[in-house]
Amino acid sequence: MKKIKIFKIHKNSWIPKYMTNGASGLDIKAYLKKNIILKPLETKLIKTGIKIYIKKKNITGLIVPRSGLGHKNGIILSNSIGIIDSDYQGEIIIPLLNRSKKPFKIKNKDRIAQIIFIPIWKVKFSIVNKFKNKTKRNKLGFGHTGIK
Repeated sequence: MKKIKIFKIHKNSWIPKYMTNGASGLDIKAYLKKNIILKPLETKLIKTGIKIYIKKKNITGLIVPRSGLGHKNGIILSNSIGIIDSDYQGEIIIPLLNRSKKPFKIKNKDRIAQIIFIPIWKVKFSIVNKFKNKTKRNKLGFGHTGIK
């Protein structure tokens, strides 16, 4: 298990944790002084009260939505996914969007997102005039397989 440095901005900030043995993502909780009502189609930035420092340049943290919140309540990330770069040390703030038709209340310490850590490949582009090896998909393009 890799170690990531974490800083609690407030003594009552909650450290993200795996909620089951098989979980891939660590649940992140809101750190709020008062409840927030997220109106239909409204986006708000929700503070977490934590900062992390990944340090290793080949690792990134991905902030992803919680499936249950999205499916049951229509609460998703407004940017669909968040990236925590290895050198970012600011507070983790979650941009939540209410895509439902009902207001949604967010309370202190509600689990609002997840974070997963993945390896990253740093690349360098090599400019070419054409590809020597063409794949079957070369001419078929985006969406060619349909939905069935």
